[in-house]
Amino acid sequence: MNNSIVKYNMGEASKNSSTQSFGLLDSLQVCLYILNFLVGLPTHSYVIWLIVTGTGSGIASGFFNLNLSVSEMGNCLNCLFCVLDYLTPLKSLKAFLFGLGITGRPLFQCLMCVERYLAVVHPVTFLKFKPLRYRVICSTVAWIITFGSCLCCLFILGFLLFDSYIYVWFFLLQFIIFLSIQLFCLSAVLRALKQSGPGERGREREEENSIKRRAFYLILITTVNMGLIYVPLTISGFYIIMSQQNIDESYFIGFMFFVLAGFVQPVLYLHRNGKLSFLCRSKMCNCVIMQS
Repeated sequence: MNNSIVKYNMGEASKNSSTQSFGLLDSLQVCLYILNFLVGLPTHSYVIWLIVTGTGSGIASGFFNLNLSVSEMGNCLNCLFCVLDYLTPLKSLKAFLFGLGITGRPLFQCLMCVERYLAVVHPVTFLKFKPLRYRVICSTVAWIITFGSCLCCLFILGFLLFDSYIYVWFFLLQFIIFLSIQLFCLSAVLRALKQSGPGERGREREEENSIKRRAFYLILITTVNMGLIYVPLTISGFYIIMSQQNIDESYFIGFMFFVLAGFVQPVLYLHRNGKLSFLCRSKMCNCVIMQS
């Protein structure tokens, strides 16, 4: 997802009307592209390496995180293509990769939230579907859906076979559906973590409460992060549909949140596996995310 979508949404006529100069907004946009590529690509590559080599929490528990990082690497490459698009047209390739941003990221994040929801709220069901084969099945279905979304983006934006406002509805509906599922799961996990467990005495109870408290704050951070990723772009999309106007600034702000908040998930994974131990003073901080 990037601000080039705005130009697609409003059609090529608006793009070519009035010779566009490389202004401040374009410069900021390119800076975000470069930032996402230079920071996101090595970060997600490192996460993938940790999961595949077993250095992290293991390939089974991090399988959805692995697929999310692969999808995010596609988004990072798309940012590179968007920068190169200023020099040579890459409209079809960019349009195809947009599907990774509007479907791949929220879908795999949704699977991770559902997994955490089952682990905390329905642990018996979670243990039943914990083996790797169930994660592989879910990820395969998710990739099929994502690939279908990439084709839809290619037909809508790359070949301009449909009205450009259909694309706005296309990503708005997905954002609303996936965000609703994620918020439901995360809020249920927060409620479960806030409840007091069976009575224990002394040091064991204090340690359990300390871990639950840190997990509660981390899930709260994840919940806020989901809102920052999807809410600004959703508001921008509704504004464009209702006003029938193209506001570059609104899409730029939404894209800025989409890029910056997207770094939170890999940082949390690295932090959980002790690769960012300099961010905390205690080794207890490495255990705050629920193992899945």
